[in-house]
Amino acid sequence: MALGVGEALQSVICLAPGYVAHPGLPVGWVELVLAGMVLTMIRVLWRPESVTAGAGRFHTLVDLPGIGTWLRRLARHHHVLLALRMMTVAVFLLVIYAGLFGTPLPERNFATVVTWSLWWTGVILSVAFVGSAWCAICPWDALATWLVRRRLWRRAPEHVSLNLRVPRWLRTVWPAWWMFVGLTWLELGLGITTSPHLTAILALVILVLTLVSQLLFERKAFCRHFCSVGRTIGLYQQLSPLALRPIDPEACARCTTLECYHGTADIEPCPTHLVMGRLRENTFCTSCGACSQSCPQANVAWSSRPLGSEAMLDARPRWDLAWFVLALVSLTSFHGLTMLPVWEDWARQVAQVIGDSGQLLWTFTLGMAASMAVPMALFVLVAWVTWQMDGRKLPFRRLFSVLAIPVLPLAFSYHLAHNLNHLVREGRGASAVLLNPLGKGALPMSEAEMLQRQLHPLLDQDLLFALQAGLLVFGFWLAVRILQSRMSQIAGAGPARSLMLPMLVFVAGMSLFNLWLLMQPMVMRM
Repeated sequence: MALGVGEALQSVICLAPGYVAHPGLPVGWVELVLAGMVLTMIRVLWRPESVTAGAGRFHTLVDLPGIGTWLRRLARHHHVLLALRMMTVAVFLLVIYAGLFGTPLPERNFATVVTWSLWWTGVILSVAFVGSAWCAICPWDALATWLVRRRLWRRAPEHVSLNLRVPRWLRTVWPAWWMFVGLTWLELGLGITTSPHLTAILALVILVLTLVSQLLFERKAFCRHFCSVGRTIGLYQQLSPLALRPIDPEACARCTTLECYHGTADIEPCPTHLVMGRLRENTFCTSCGACSQSCPQANVAWSSRPLGSEAMLDARPRWDLAWFVLALVSLTSFHGLTMLPVWEDWARQVAQVIGDSGQLLWTFTLGMAASMAVPMALFVLVAWVTWQMDGRKLPFRRLFSVLAIPVLPLAFSYHLAHNLNHLVREGRGASAVLLNPLGKGALPMSEAEMLQRQLHPLLDQDLLFALQAGLLVFGFWLAVRILQSRMSQIAGAGPARSLMLPMLVFVAGMSLFNLWLLMQPMVMRM
């Protein structure tokens, strides 16, 4: 039942003049989440089941009546993608202009509202429905490609890139890992989310990095190795029910020309060095359409598959990707931690002890490092215990990498649950910002307007709570399913149950911590 006005007023927490915190998840919903977690644990420990049968099966969507024809045209023709890229580039340029020349009030400026309240939540949400479609229309990549290739879409026979091979020591996702950590530090430590000017500068810096990468290296090294946004989407895509795959795998097996990899006279080669006929995981697929447009047999199309099937069966364990997953799960939780009212009290106390002053950057850095180190250290311990229980049959690095895959749904589910709060509460004023992107003549948001945003979010508050609770239960359930599948592949059905126990404790612990975060009142960003 929806809250009445009186009850809603009681649920809004006024911390101090000018500061309003949105309410946390009510006790009733918390109890439902706990019940879902307990039932999942009982199901796994007492009634284990095979999760591999049919999990990797694809169903081509181009055969569906009505939508199938549209999807086939979308996969084969560049016009729709080109139009979407132009639209995102236009929005990106407006973000830059508004950030540099618009109002400094973050809640009234197009740059901050669109970037932090709408875009980032929308990108993560889109993974569940369209996979890595954002990468296909990314404005950073589009602008850099147009500047280097000097064409909007056709393959350029000559361009200004040095076309160098990426050095071996950079052919990992460690550069993206450091970029992810650095962006989080800039976003929360320097307060970029509340500065339109810094938001625009950050967007320009990423554009410069993308452009420099294309000028130096072959294809799109930035997308595969350096971009933390792309690597986040790529990992979350392991859970997505959609993927580009061959319509007829036998046709790919007979192919000797590999246009999907090499490209054609008009179509660029695969930007991340993938061969469609050998593709088993979507981690590095950017959905750019190069393979579907270049295939002479029109044998590439969007396909559906069970949720999380790639993470259960096909995702290849990798040491660098495992550490990126751990960064994801720790930093997504850290975002929530920094928005708790108690965070500022803790920061002031620590700052007094270490003699920090001003913006408290040393204090923030210490807190961020601890928030990353604790879950990572616990995971290393759990992986080591599991390794010992298994008799050290696998190399430790490989087992470590396998065990990191089930952690992915925990990051994804909390990431969405947390960002939904910002979207439905802080996104309520987005329409006014779209009509006045520079915020000309706008006044700072009053406490009364903050209360109105809390009382009248974009979604009914009970529906929001239901979605958040459902996401946490879904994340825990899927993590356990993936763990069950991966451990049965390593140890067989019998020993898998006992080997799962250390990781089950870790997965449950992280889920409970994320649940506790959602229960707390959180300060609005803008």
